[in-house]
Amino acid sequence: MTARRRAARVSLEQPTRRRETEFLERVQASQKLHQPWLRAPSTREQFRELIVRARGERHATFFVCTAEASELAGVINLSEIVRGLFQSAYLSYYAFEPFSGSGYMSEGLALVLDRAFGSLRLHRLEANVQPGNLRSIRLVSRLGFRHEGHSPRYLKIAGRWRDHERWAILADNWPRKRARR
Repeated sequence: MTARRRAARVSLEQPTRRRETEFLERVQASQKLHQPWLRAPSTREQFRELIVRARGERHATFFVCTAEASELAGVINLSEIVRGLFQSAYLSYYAFEPFSGSGYMSEGLALVLDRAFGSLRLHRLEANVQPGNLRSIRLVSRLGFRHEGHSPRYLKIAGRWRDHERWAILADNWPRKRARR
């Protein structure tokens, strides 16, 4: 993977320690945005664990950076990448303030989908979203994910088991969605 891939307003960057201070500052500034949906790495140790995990065979992590100032706007993770007959992964993501709601994550996720269904040769991505997280649901819906069902008490977040909606997209569906946008 190249270090960067660009779209009009964003680039994707592999996580490195060079972004550690900025990442931790963005997490701190985005606590209200993230709660109760997720717990982003908030310590140096947790950030360094993210970098180690991102280099593993079963994970791919991308920093979404603004093209104009190269500021960290969000994070997109592909996790539990399974090869063989499955060719699938789970998708998670989060934006940082002050960039939420400005389209950076839509552009970044489109680049990640290009990568996932291109050079990573995945067949399916699944995003699990809490039903009340309407911004996140709009994001995956806008990019062509389809709602597949409801999973009660699916993930433990902030000490509580939380329901999630399953949203997925197949490689076969991505090029058509891309051409229409």
